[in-house]
Amino acid sequence: MDGLDALKVKYLTAAAAASDEAKLEEVRLAALGKKGEISAMMATLGKMEPEARKAAGAMLNVLKDEIDAALRAKKAALSDAALDERLRAEWLDVTLPGRPRRQGTIHPVSQVMEELTAIFADMGFAVAEGPQVESDWYNFDALNIPPEHPARQEHDTFFMHRPEGDNRPPHVLRTHTSPVQIRAMTEQGAPIRVIAPGRVYRMDMDQTHAPMFHQVEGLAIDRDISMANLKWTLEEFCRAFFEVPSVEIRFRASHFPFTEPSAEVDIRCSWEGGQLKIGQGDKWMEILGSGMVHPKVLTAAGVDPSQWQGFAFGMGIDRIAMLKYGIPDLRAFFESDLRWLRHYGFAALDMPDLAGGLSS
Repeated sequence: MDGLDALKVKYLTAAAAASDEAKLEEVRLAALGKKGEISAMMATLGKMEPEARKAAGAMLNVLKDEIDAALRAKKAALSDAALDERLRAEWLDVTLPGRPRRQGTIHPVSQVMEELTAIFADMGFAVAEGPQVESDWYNFDALNIPPEHPARQEHDTFFMHRPEGDNRPPHVLRTHTSPVQIRAMTEQGAPIRVIAPGRVYRMDMDQTHAPMFHQVEGLAIDRDISMANLKWTLEEFCRAFFEVPSVEIRFRASHFPFTEPSAEVDIRCSWEGGQLKIGQGDKWMEILGSGMVHPKVLTAAGVDPSQWQGFAFGMGIDRIAMLKYGIPDLRAFFESDLRWLRHYGFAALDMPDLAGGLSS
């Protein structure tokens, strides 16, 4: 069969000259594709005499194998060259320091939770946790919240869907972290000293309210705890959290179903020049609710109210974060704006502690 040597030189030269895999594929199709030159020559073998067909077929197969081997070798060389170029372009000196613009930051809510934990741990409080989907017994009944209370209506609470005919107790997205206190007392008994930070849910949404937000509640039960212990605990917390030398708080009589007596807690502050200053001035600002744990709540948790008593308090984590760090709008906490997080976020490795400063 004539012209095979010329065909071999032609395609071996073309394969060697291919500058990328696309051009190499064009060479392969021209030579070995269904409509390629060698494939066309193979199609003519059927018209030859047996002896001639045998000889020509052997020569064409040798040529086909040589070209195919050259194409594969060139493809491997192009892949190696591409990898070398990529390694040169993407090379990174791992001994260099990290790039600050690529460092993540801690969300203010997470930061404040760590600050709270550090402060209350120093006063002997452990952290307790519980489920975010609660039965209405833990969320309402055990906390002495009567059936007619507004919080138990659908306009205030997220109730979980129940199929028709489902007779199980209703469940809700917890409206406060107080159910964690019930669970902690049920499991550990008394004496007990815990805080319960976490997400809570209510049907509310504006500049200072969100349908999902964060609370921390505290509980201390012992034989002779009084409102004086509660006042000292809250004063110490406010002084440490706002990082001021002294604070002044006052109790205002209030009503919560789960405490008796109950008190709203105000802190002395100043808004001079539009800037909040804690511990000075002639203004008062409400920051939390508190009181002595109601005997019915102790009974529901399996604690004998004739032997034990204690206090409880609760505050919004998002709100005190806004006060401390000058964040004007609660909704920005949940909008996933990286610019906002870079501005208000905290260094990931700087853990809050009382000795080194909570927000240093």
